[in-house]
Amino acid sequence: MTELWLMFSAAFLAATLLPGGSEVLLVALLNDDSSNWLALVILASVGNTFGSITSYYLGTLGRFARSPEEMAKGKYKRALDLIDKYGYWALLLAWMPIIGDLLCLLAGWMKLPLLRSTLMILIGKSVRYFLVAGLALHWL
Repeated sequence: MTELWLMFSAAFLAATLLPGGSEVLLVALLNDDSSNWLALVILASVGNTFGSITSYYLGTLGRFARSPEEMAKGKYKRALDLIDKYGYWALLLAWMPIIGDLLCLLAGWMKLPLLRSTLMILIGKSVRYFLVAGLALHWL
Protein backbone atom coordinates (compact mmCIF):
# COMPACT_ATOMS: atom_id res chain seq x y z
CA MET A 1 0.00 0.00 0.00
CA THR A 2 2.88 2.37 0.76
CA GLU A 3 4.28 1.96 -2.73
CA LEU A 4 0.94 2.89 -4.28
CA TRP A 5 0.76 6.10 -2.23
CA LEU A 6 4.40 6.83 -3.07
CA MET A 7 3.71 6.34 -6.80
CA PHE A 8 0.66 8.61 -6.72
CA SER A 9 2.50 11.33 -4.78
CA ALA A 10 5.60 11.24 -6.96
CA ALA A 11 3.51 11.37 -10.13
CA PHE A 12 1.47 14.28 -8.79
CA LEU A 13 4.54 16.28 -7.86
CA ALA A 14 6.30 15.49 -11.14
CA ALA A 15 3.37 16.96 -13.09
CA THR A 16 3.37 20.27 -11.28
CA LEU A 17 6.06 22.82 -11.87
CA LEU A 18 8.40 20.86 -9.59
CA PRO A 19 10.94 18.64 -11.33
CA GLY A 20 10.65 14.92 -10.80
CA GLY A 21 11.08 11.58 -12.46
CA SER A 22 8.04 9.47 -11.71
CA GLU A 23 8.91 7.09 -14.54
CA VAL A 24 12.13 6.11 -12.75
CA LEU A 25 10.15 5.39 -9.58
CA LEU A 26 7.63 3.34 -11.56
CA VAL A 27 10.40 1.20 -13.04
CA ALA A 28 12.03 0.78 -9.61
CA LEU A 29 8.73 -0.28 -8.02
CA LEU A 30 8.05 -2.69 -10.87
CA ASN A 31 11.53 -4.11 -10.46
CA ASP A 32 10.82 -4.67 -6.76
CA ASP A 33 7.38 -6.27 -7.26
CA SER A 34 5.65 -6.43 -10.62
CA SER A 35 2.49 -8.15 -9.36
CA ASN A 36 0.56 -4.90 -8.91
CA TRP A 37 1.76 -3.23 -12.12
CA LEU A 38 -1.74 -2.18 -13.18
CA ALA A 39 -2.49 -0.40 -9.91
CA LEU A 40 0.87 1.40 -10.13
CA VAL A 41 0.20 2.53 -13.70
CA ILE A 42 -3.33 3.70 -12.88
CA LEU A 43 -2.20 5.65 -9.81
CA ALA A 44 0.72 7.16 -11.68
CA SER A 45 -1.62 8.25 -14.49
CA VAL A 46 -4.22 9.70 -12.14
CA GLY A 47 -1.67 11.39 -9.88
CA ASN A 48 0.16 12.91 -12.84
CA THR A 49 -3.15 14.09 -14.33
CA PHE A 50 -4.15 15.75 -11.03
CA GLY A 51 -0.78 17.48 -10.98
CA SER A 52 -1.38 18.80 -14.49
CA ILE A 53 -4.84 20.00 -13.52
CA THR A 54 -3.17 21.91 -10.70
CA SER A 55 -1.05 23.61 -13.36
CA TYR A 56 -4.23 24.24 -15.36
CA TYR A 57 -5.76 26.04 -12.38
CA LEU A 58 -2.58 28.03 -11.85
CA GLY A 59 -2.97 29.10 -15.47
CA THR A 60 -6.49 30.34 -14.79
CA LEU A 61 -5.07 32.53 -12.03
CA GLY A 62 -2.34 33.81 -14.33
CA ARG A 63 -4.93 35.07 -16.78
CA PHE A 64 -4.98 38.32 -14.88
CA ALA A 65 -1.20 38.60 -14.56
CA ARG A 66 -0.12 38.60 -18.20
CA SER A 67 -1.44 40.11 -21.40
CA PRO A 68 -1.88 38.05 -24.58
CA GLU A 69 1.00 39.99 -26.13
CA GLU A 70 3.35 38.97 -23.30
CA MET A 71 2.28 35.33 -23.58
CA ALA A 72 2.84 35.25 -27.34
CA LYS A 73 6.57 35.89 -26.84
CA GLY A 74 9.46 34.02 -25.30
CA LYS A 75 9.22 30.64 -23.64
CA TYR A 76 5.44 30.42 -24.02
CA LYS A 77 5.37 30.86 -27.80
CA ARG A 78 5.80 27.23 -28.89
CA ALA A 79 3.25 25.87 -26.42
CA LEU A 80 0.85 28.69 -27.23
CA ASP A 81 1.19 27.94 -30.95
CA LEU A 82 0.33 24.27 -30.30
CA ILE A 83 -2.78 25.19 -28.34
CA ASP A 84 -3.80 27.81 -30.90
CA LYS A 85 -3.51 25.24 -33.68
CA TYR A 86 -4.90 22.10 -32.02
CA GLY A 87 -6.91 23.36 -29.05
CA TYR A 88 -7.40 20.89 -26.22
CA TRP A 89 -6.02 18.09 -28.44
CA ALA A 90 -2.56 19.55 -27.85
CA LEU A 91 -2.90 18.37 -24.24
CA LEU A 92 -2.25 14.83 -25.42
CA LEU A 93 1.37 16.05 -25.29
CA ALA A 94 1.11 17.15 -21.65
CA TRP A 95 3.41 14.26 -20.70
CA MET A 96 6.37 15.80 -22.53
CA PRO A 97 9.15 17.36 -20.46
CA ILE A 98 9.15 21.16 -20.18
CA ILE A 99 6.51 21.92 -22.81
CA GLY A 100 3.91 19.69 -21.12
CA ASP A 101 3.79 21.91 -18.03
CA LEU A 102 3.42 24.98 -20.22
CA LEU A 103 0.62 23.37 -22.22
CA CYS A 104 -1.35 22.76 -19.04
CA LEU A 105 -0.72 26.26 -17.72
CA LEU A 106 -1.74 27.82 -21.01
CA ALA A 107 -4.83 25.61 -21.29
CA GLY A 108 -6.03 27.14 -18.03
CA TRP A 109 -4.92 30.61 -19.10
CA MET A 110 -6.89 30.26 -22.35
CA LYS A 111 -9.85 28.78 -20.48
CA LEU A 112 -10.03 25.59 -22.54
CA PRO A 113 -12.87 23.29 -21.43
CA LEU A 114 -11.81 21.57 -18.19
CA LEU A 115 -13.45 18.18 -18.84
CA ARG A 116 -12.04 17.81 -22.35
CA SER A 117 -8.65 19.08 -21.22
CA THR A 118 -8.56 16.61 -18.34
CA LEU A 119 -9.50 13.74 -20.65
CA MET A 120 -6.72 14.59 -23.13
CA ILE A 121 -4.18 14.94 -20.34
CA LEU A 122 -5.25 11.61 -18.81
CA ILE A 123 -5.06 9.79 -22.15
CA GLY A 124 -1.59 11.11 -22.98
CA LYS A 125 -0.18 10.41 -19.55
CA SER A 126 -1.76 6.95 -19.34
CA VAL A 127 -0.28 5.92 -22.68
CA ARG A 128 3.14 7.07 -21.49
CA TYR A 129 2.94 5.13 -18.20
CA PHE A 130 1.62 1.99 -19.93
CA LEU A 131 4.53 2.16 -22.38
CA VAL A 132 7.07 2.67 -19.59
CA ALA A 133 5.59 -0.20 -17.59
CA GLY A 134 5.40 -2.44 -20.64
CA LEU A 135 9.04 -1.82 -21.52
CA ALA A 136 10.11 -2.26 -17.89
CA LEU A 137 8.22 -5.54 -17.52
CA HIS A 138 9.62 -6.79 -20.79
CA TRP A 139 13.20 -6.11 -19.77
CA LEU A 140 12.92 -7.19 -16.09
